[in-house]
Amino acid sequence: MSRPFDPREHKAAATELEGRIIAITGASDGIGRAVAIDCARHGASVILLGRNQRKLEAVLREIDAERPGDSTVAVLDLERALAQDYDRLAAAVAERFGRLDGLVHNAGLLGTLSPIEHYDVPTWCRVLHVNLTAAFALTQVLLPALKRSADASILFTSSGVGRQGRAYWGAYAVSKFGIEGLAQILAAELSDITSIRVNTLNPGRARTRMRQQAYPAENPATVPEPRSLTGPYLALLGPASRGVTGESFDAQ
Repeated sequence: MSRPFDPREHKAAATELEGRIIAITGASDGIGRAVAIDCARHGASVILLGRNQRKLEAVLREIDAERPGDSTVAVLDLERALAQDYDRLAAAVAERFGRLDGLVHNAGLLGTLSPIEHYDVPTWCRVLHVNLTAAFALTQVLLPALKRSADASILFTSSGVGRQGRAYWGAYAVSKFGIEGLAQILAAELSDITSIRVNTLNPGRARTRMRQQAYPAENPATVPEPRSLTGPYLALLGPASRGVTGESFDAQ
């Protein structure tokens, strides 16, 4: 019997993602930024998605300085985007690239750490919208481009609190439970009729702004940097994970 696929064990080749077109949300900072830079470093053309154009362009300059290519910036505010904004993005991807080989859902909001009894309803709605509903909407409009790929991967960023509920994590945890369910449903629907695989990845502890918000007393020096966690993302976006779908993985 073969061993189950574990993205933590894969060592990406220098050209692992050569020729692939990969869109990444939340690409201006933290894990999204690190994954975008490493995808480009391994040969991909990256579509940097986020709400802050200045920060996205700074990431693009860093990518182009190391490996000039066809990477680009696409500004999309997942909290405020309307249907026509999603449609424009899908049309732009189709026109410029013709297809999409990877989609990484990384953008997210923490909200507040609070008992359900006292959770602020507008904050709840905002977190669920950005973390779950916007991920659904973006995936839906980009599915035609993903279907034009010979080997496409959709990768949702999950969390340990989205697999085992924990007190006070409220809307964030619920949104990640929803992401796990969305990924399973989508994987089942696309299996056998497309080349698209769908998986979730829990990055674990990472030195990000969201982590600092959740654990303000924690010493950041004791937490792994995002750039040390990109390997499993590369494994799940590249040919190493071909045929692996509907699974939940951990980066650490």
